[in-house]
Amino acid sequence: MSPVVFALEAVGALAIFVAIAVAGMRRTKSRESELDARVQRFAEAGAGMVINMPQQSDDGAAEAPSGPLATLRARLGRRTESAGNAAQRARNANLAEALARADVKLRPAEWYLIRLGSVVILALIGFAVYRNAIFALILAVIGVFAPPLVLRFRERRRSRRFNDQLGDVLTLLSNGLKAGYSFPQAMGSIARSANPPVAEEFSRATREVQLGVATDDALTHMVTRIRSEDLDLVVTAVQIQRVVGGNLAEILDNIAFTIRERVRIKGEIRTLTAQARASSYIITALPVGLALILQAINPSYIGPLLSFK
Repeated sequence: MSPVVFALEAVGALAIFVAIAVAGMRRTKSRESELDARVQRFAEAGAGMVINMPQQSDDGAAEAPSGPLATLRARLGRRTESAGNAAQRARNANLAEALARADVKLRPAEWYLIRLGSVVILALIGFAVYRNAIFALILAVIGVFAPPLVLRFRERRRSRRFNDQLGDVLTLLSNGLKAGYSFPQAMGSIARSANPPVAEEFSRATREVQLGVATDDALTHMVTRIRSEDLDLVVTAVQIQRVVGGNLAEILDNIAFTIRERVRIKGEIRTLTAQARASSYIITALPVGLALILQAINPSYIGPLLSFK
């Protein structure tokens, strides 16, 4: 088979896989939006109101999504989410929390499918372009570790954006309390007026409170999702104030000032260390990148290094 034809087939397989992944993500987002709408109707419904439930089939069972993607996802779900051993279930739970922290609208089964697809497709592309099993293996290893690295990057970026907005959010909370709002009402105001990711997290906490979850527990769940030291400080102060009493608005103002100073100092540190961090990234990627470039430009030059003869 010609290398050009093989490369075209690999690119076509990559395009098909990306299309399937995007379709699955859109379907998951629409399903979660529908679920949020149903939960919101339960939260806002009063006594005696009738809630519209999902349509059911004639035998009384809820209709399940159909199609090849849903079938594949269900099979992977039975192997992962419904695994018989506790260790696998714990890994799936940790992965689900990591996906939620990174704001990735995927289930663990779908995430495993993406990792598997990235390994296979990168290996095929490496073999098609370089015609070398070692380079195919290198790209396959990259496919194994790239998705978790991207996930951690999205998680850190979302947490940093949350921390950057937290000082202003505390000021809004304090102003709401001074205006006579209760703490849950002030949280609802933040959910409506703030920007993501703060609005998303406070909206979720507000819905939990509306469904009967204690305010302290809803805040603790938010800390678990965000993993922010600044938010942990705020939640701890709020929980202590709810037990011993005090002026919560003044406490929030003091914490907001502290958080703003911490954000300012962290920004200065990132600025001063930007050159060193960029140098470390370049030096780390230089050997692998140079090897790939030499293999693409002049395979005979680097061929003896990768040959077993």
